[in-house]
Amino acid sequence: MNAEVIAVASARLDTMLRREPQRLRRRSISLGVPPADADDAAQNAALRAWRSLSALRSADAGPMCAWLDTIVRTTAIDMNRARKDDLGEVLCERLASPQDVEAEAELRERLEAAFRAIDELPDDLRQPLLMSVVDGLTAQEIAQRLSITSAAARQRVSRARRALRT
Repeated sequence: MNAEVIAVASARLDTMLRREPQRLRRRSISLGVPPADADDAAQNAALRAWRSLSALRSADAGPMCAWLDTIVRTTAIDMNRARKDDLGEVLCERLASPQDVEAEAELRERLEAAFRAIDELPDDLRQPLLMSVVDGLTAQEIAQRLSITSAAARQRVSRARRALRT
C-alpha cells in the first residue's frame, strides 16, 4: 500500500473507532472474552490494527470492517488461550498446596471423572477435542492433521463437548 492509501485508511480507522468506541469491546464479548477483560481486548485489537495498517489491502469501509473483525477475533483467541494457561496454573497450584483436604478430594474426583468421560468418547470425537483443548490448535489445524474439513473439525469438537456435558 502506498503512503496516500495508508493515510486514507488511517483516517477511516480513526473515524470508525471514534464513531463507535464500544464496537471492538462488544465484538470481543461476542467472541467469548469476559466483560471484565473486554476493554483490554478492545485496546489490544486497536493497537494491532494501527500497527498493521500497511497490511490492509483496501481502504474501503467494507474490507476494513472485515479486516478489523479478523484482528478482534485473533485478539480474543489469544486472550482465551492465555486464560486457559492461567487456569491450568491455578489448578496446579491448588493441587500442589492443599489447604482443604475435602476440597482437594472433590477436585481429584472431578478430574478423574472428567478424564474417564474423555477417555470414553469415541476416537473420532476425542482426538479433535484434545487437539483443541490441550494442544490449542485451531479448527483449520485440526482439519489438516486429521485430513477432514474445518467444518467437520469444529463439529466434532462441539459434539465432544456436548457429550461431556450430558
